[in-house]
Amino acid sequence: MINLDSAIINLIIQIIVNIIILAPVLWISGRLLVGKDKAKFMDALWIVVLGTVIGGIFQYFFQGIIAAIIVLFIWLALVKHFFDTGWIKALVIAVVAVLIWIVIAVIIGLIVGVAIIGGGLL
Repeated sequence: MINLDSAIINLIIQIIVNIIILAPVLWISGRLLVGKDKAKFMDALWIVVLGTVIGGIFQYFFQGIIAAIIVLFIWLALVKHFFDTGWIKALVIAVVAVLIWIVIAVIIGLIVGVAIIGGGLL
């Protein structure tokens, strides 16, 4: 079993990282699919914070595929609630957010790769 103090520290770090990385991507995805009136940046922040905390607590006590499915359901329910949409559109928002994140990660990887190569490491 994980030490409770280290679990809380890990949760805080996870919240901060998710706010920096996931919230903007989720917000962009939401704006693309439900519009700027329903997808506010504060809503994306709340989704990320609540999803991270509730998911982290749930995964602290439970493990395995069932826990992962329930945590996914919690994230989709948060997207559905805060972006005022249905279940299918919440799932599409999540998929588009993942795709946006992949594109951003590839672009950053290419920039860093070019910087490393251009920096004389080869």
